[in-house]
Amino acid sequence: MGRDIYAESLALHERHHGKIGIRGKVAVRTAHDLGLTYTPGVAGVSRQVAADPDLAYRYTLKANTVAIVSDGSAVLGLGDIGGYGAIPVMEGKALLFKEFAGIDAFPICFADKGQDLVGQIRNIAPVFGGINLEDIAAPRCFAIEEALQDLGIPVMHDDQHGTGVVVLAALVNACRVLGKDFADLTIVVSGGGAAGYGVARLLTCLGMDRHLCTPVWDIIVCDSKGTLHRGRQDLLTVPHKYILAHETNRHDLDGTLADALVGADVFIGVSAPGIVTAEMVGSMHDDPVVLALANPVPEIMPDEASAAGAAVVGTGRSDFPNQVNNVLAFPGIFRGALDAAASRITDEMKLAAAAALAATVDDPRPDHILPDVLDRRVTGAVAAAVHEAAVQGGCARRHPEEVDSSAGTGREYRGTHPP
Repeated sequence: MGRDIYAESLALHERHHGKIGIRGKVAVRTAHDLGLTYTPGVAGVSRQVAADPDLAYRYTLKANTVAIVSDGSAVLGLGDIGGYGAIPVMEGKALLFKEFAGIDAFPICFADKGQDLVGQIRNIAPVFGGINLEDIAAPRCFAIEEALQDLGIPVMHDDQHGTGVVVLAALVNACRVLGKDFADLTIVVSGGGAAGYGVARLLTCLGMDRHLCTPVWDIIVCDSKGTLHRGRQDLLTVPHKYILAHETNRHDLDGTLADALVGADVFIGVSAPGIVTAEMVGSMHDDPVVLALANPVPEIMPDEASAAGAAVVGTGRSDFPNQVNNVLAFPGIFRGALDAAASRITDEMKLAAAAALAATVDDPRPDHILPDVLDRRVTGAVAAAVHEAAVQGGCARRHPEEVDSSAGTGREYRGTHPP
């Protein structure tokens, strides 16, 4: 996949004026059709929904529609490119929602990063059954997600939780391959932003019921200044890093990324290209796992990591084995949450998604710890697990047996939105 991919992509986007559109579900060919779909018939529907907003799940697009919300302040591999620059990326994600999970998603890209995104999202929420926050820079993304948890619909920042789910699944299967105990792992995460926080939080079970979640032995998180530890005064004004400094790094190591990697079992990179050397991998514990996820250039190239002793290597790229890609998680998570008409996405739902994702790989190998991103079984497995977790956790309005399975995506996943 060379540079020509950019020219080819430009041509495709120009030819189609983007990648998604709106297609009606019913025909309007006669006056009677018009009367049913618009005036006067629609007035009867509007009266019903106005009297009971929950009926929007029965009578409107809300049941199967997700808003992909971004301000373009932290677009993967591109940085702060603004709302306009974010449109092609969010539109692409909408296409993935439709392709993999049959979900109608629409990009909502805000131009002014200084405005009240929380208030704006609240105002558009009636139309949507879920909100996917995307490519919003830390620490603002954390505050926005937290403030919207009372909306009554699932709100998830995918850069945090989608990444965390896929990484957790990858590590579960890497442990199966290497015969290691997940709970005994010492992990180094490079990247103190949204993805790093989401990964560290899920792997340490931060704020979760320990009966439902098994934490790893130790995690050290590094940012561009070195390890996050309790003595760093610059973290006092960065709440998410301050929390990580106090909830991870059990030996309070003050040092560089290279220092942290000495004797570590796992490296997870969600940071910058080329910052890990072969010598650093060689300093890790026997048969280490290296997940170098910076895109398009990873923290260390797979062949270099393998030559230095890494037993399992993954990247975010499709041209290497073990692609760690959020498309393995978010379509199924939202599919299951929408089918449950869930009021939120809980930690239990994320853990269930990770377990289901890992289980789709029957026989993990060093070069196959995750399913292929185009594996059509994945969405259904993740969705079913998420739906069940929503029911068990008490945040589902619908149980699995209530979902109409006569319609759906027409692929491996046969679930569908409520009628």
